[in-house]
Amino acid sequence: MKTRLGRRLTELFELDYPVFQGGMAWVGTSELVSAVSAAGGLGIIGSGNAPAAWVAGQIELVRARTDRPFGVNVLLVSPHAPSIIDLVCRERVPVVTTGAGNPGPHMKRLKDAGVKVVPVVSSVGLAVRLARAGADAVIAEGAESGGHIGETATLPLVPEVVDGLRADGHDVPVVAAGGIADGRGLAAALCLGADGVQMGTRFVCTPECIAHPAYKQAIVNAGDRATEVTGRATGHPVRAIRNQFTREWERLEAAGTPAAELEALGAGRFRAAALDGEVARGTVIAGQVSGLVRSVEPVPVILESIVKEAEAILRRLCEEPRSERA
Repeated sequence: MKTRLGRRLTELFELDYPVFQGGMAWVGTSELVSAVSAAGGLGIIGSGNAPAAWVAGQIELVRARTDRPFGVNVLLVSPHAPSIIDLVCRERVPVVTTGAGNPGPHMKRLKDAGVKVVPVVSSVGLAVRLARAGADAVIAEGAESGGHIGETATLPLVPEVVDGLRADGHDVPVVAAGGIADGRGLAAALCLGADGVQMGTRFVCTPECIAHPAYKQAIVNAGDRATEVTGRATGHPVRAIRNQFTREWERLEAAGTPAAELEALGAGRFRAAALDGEVARGTVIAGQVSGLVRSVEPVPVILESIVKEAEAILRRLCEEPRSERA
């Protein structure tokens, strides 16, 4: 079922739904990616700090499972980023999303290989700079997101990015990310001027995602105040669900523990939580939207229900008499 919502995004990326799956390290694997793409969204392989050989295997597995468009997220601070850029150009991966760095130096090569480039941005200035460099779209990610975050919330960031791009004459599609888990979030993002949304936390809680059941259950059990941000002292703030590990980190951070020691303390904690189910002393990365995720549901069900709900909301708003809105 195709939708008329977000047509600029769906037509550009050949999708049925204007929904991207966040390129999450460790859990954004071929199983989830192929399911999202096959169901009409854009599945994205999360390369994280993995080597190019692992990413190559994931690309092969996705292509064996679906012929729909998909993407690879490249963490530009990773030592493997240059070789992964080489790989996606050789393989002509349809879409690359980027984070933790400036993809500008790679832009021409990626575009020459036919790869659509969609950077994740947390400010208007960065969005404008990358649109000038040739980005096909941008993902405006607010501070509600799980994992590494910026300072601005999604609600102000998205329209600011939309307006900034238009004022600069680079009206590329904007994808809203952070705090979105249902049709209300999609409808709101479209009302803010975005062309679609990206979701990470919601897609973790699917049977197709390889995340440990305990990790998924931690998200399902989370309430509206379950997440917190740690790591500001290191310059790399991270949002995760509050647990024994985050409390220990907070104590050490308040005591003035050097950033290098804190970084060492956090090494491997996300993998421990996501794949091994260590949800007490691991880093349970999740967004503030965890409080809206109440069950584990299949990818196709999530996508269809989100779009149907958004369509119903927007239709109701259009049909509602003006006097009833007063």
